[in-house]
Amino acid sequence: MKPVIALVGRPNVGKSTLFNRLTRSRDALVADLPGLTRDRRYGDGRVGEFEYLVVDTGGLLDTENLFGDMISRQTWLAIEEADLVMFLVDGRSGATSIDTELAQQLRRLKKPLMLVVNKIDGVGEDQAAAEFFAYGLGEPQTIAAAHNRGVAQLMENAAETLGIEPSPELEYDPLSRPKRTRIAVIGRPNAGKSTLVNRLLGEERVLASEVAGTTRDSVEIEFERGKRNYTLIDTAGVRKRGKVKETVEKFSVIKTLQAVDAANVVVMMIDAREGIAEQDLHLLGYAIDSGRALVLAVNKWDGLEEYDKENVKRELTRRLEFLRFAKPRFISALHGTGVGELLRAVNKAFDAASIDMATPTLTRLLERAVQQHQGPLVNGRRIKMRYAHQGGSNPPIIIVHGNQTKQVPASYQRYLENFFHSQMDLEGTPLRIEFRASENPFEDRRSNLTPLQKYKKEKNSDRHPAKGRKKGGTRK
Repeated sequence: MKPVIALVGRPNVGKSTLFNRLTRSRDALVADLPGLTRDRRYGDGRVGEFEYLVVDTGGLLDTENLFGDMISRQTWLAIEEADLVMFLVDGRSGATSIDTELAQQLRRLKKPLMLVVNKIDGVGEDQAAAEFFAYGLGEPQTIAAAHNRGVAQLMENAAETLGIEPSPELEYDPLSRPKRTRIAVIGRPNAGKSTLVNRLLGEERVLASEVAGTTRDSVEIEFERGKRNYTLIDTAGVRKRGKVKETVEKFSVIKTLQAVDAANVVVMMIDAREGIAEQDLHLLGYAIDSGRALVLAVNKWDGLEEYDKENVKRELTRRLEFLRFAKPRFISALHGTGVGELLRAVNKAFDAASIDMATPTLTRLLERAVQQHQGPLVNGRRIKMRYAHQGGSNPPIIIVHGNQTKQVPASYQRYLENFFHSQMDLEGTPLRIEFRASENPFEDRRSNLTPLQKYKKEKNSDRHPAKGRKKGGTRK
């Protein structure tokens, strides 16, 4: 088992910056703003042969944060499961009363502890570390995480503290991960995304409250269920662009869209009590344009009157007609109603998006579709479609070859998409059809003519047109 290293400290001492440095990633949202991190974030790292799991946490004793108690509880859970705790302090601001109180609490821990003085750039190592010796937590380790100064020595000392012999090569290497289904949970603020994540995991893994905007950053959590491996991504709620004014919230929206791009399946959360808003349609459009498999979760279904439920279903049918491939799932994340069925829908959508389609099967289906509804006429000639084959997956791409395929109207393309969807049971994934025109065997012969040959041919055709010549007539 890889050792677990927890990064703890008061707000804004650089825990997320060090996390990104140790994992060689930009997973943690970083800004010069206290209380930005609220949930536990895990990441793999390696220094030479020393592999570890690092945990980023929220600021302890953050009394100014509305979620201070919830953040502290998440942090202490990370401390309990850690093999090594790194207590970060700010070398520029020096020792504070909060640091002193935290040092007293952490000193009682019966596990390895390292005192890390961050932000020493511009201050000096000795000056930054001097006042922290009084904490009695051993010799302070001085670093500047933002500039990667002292980080390699820090991890070498961490390996020594854990009794692990590090490799002399101290380069950071990305760590390969097992194949997993990546699920991004998206939606507007307060739609129940974090509550659903906790319900799927069976524990209070991320902060969930009735306050809109509780989640600020995208948090990835790995779990296993029924011999399948998953990575669950809890994301920040996305509001209308006009309402997004804070810089941090703008970065949160970017992280949410990046989570969609990195996911295999997107679970779109809709609040049944609020109905479908324009922002929901924008998010759905982005997920479809990205080619992601999609599961529609209508949350807070429990407690609605039958009349209200029927109204919601009618609205879904009317406004989401373009989403025929994704059936709505009616759930209650708080009480667990329908959540098991939701995960099965995720599996089905992922399998549909990853399907392997044989060329003979696709060609037979194409012939059947054309027999039921022939292609349209273009300039008096009917579009002919000869065969089809698979061009990719996630999302599935079907390439159709034939004559005049560049002239296929959008309506007929939608007909083919719906036909293949229904015949191959591709529930939960968008399908893309691309058309390729068959090559003209005489095209190369024409293009190889010299300019003089083309001129003589065109002049000859103008002088002696084939049309209108009398049968048996003579040239003058």
